[in-house]
Amino acid sequence: MCLAIPAKVIELLTDEMARVSLDGVSVTVSIALVENIAPGDYVIVHVGYALAKLDEKEAQETLALFKQAAELSPSV
Repeated sequence: MCLAIPAKVIELLTDEMARVSLDGVSVTVSIALVENIAPGDYVIVHVGYALAKLDEKEAQETLALFKQAAELSPSV
């Protein structure tokens, strides 16, 4: 199963790379597959690549669903 996660772009780097925030964790990802990215934008990230840009409302709704799912999962 594959999982892509919304992340907020916090900094553009050289060579089509960007630093994004994934639930407060800073990660460097490639933005080569997505055009017109700017700090503050949300992107869908999968295995180190931004796959698509999405609006903030959709990103926040998706992140809220992930949080709800985590709260429902039994502790291991």
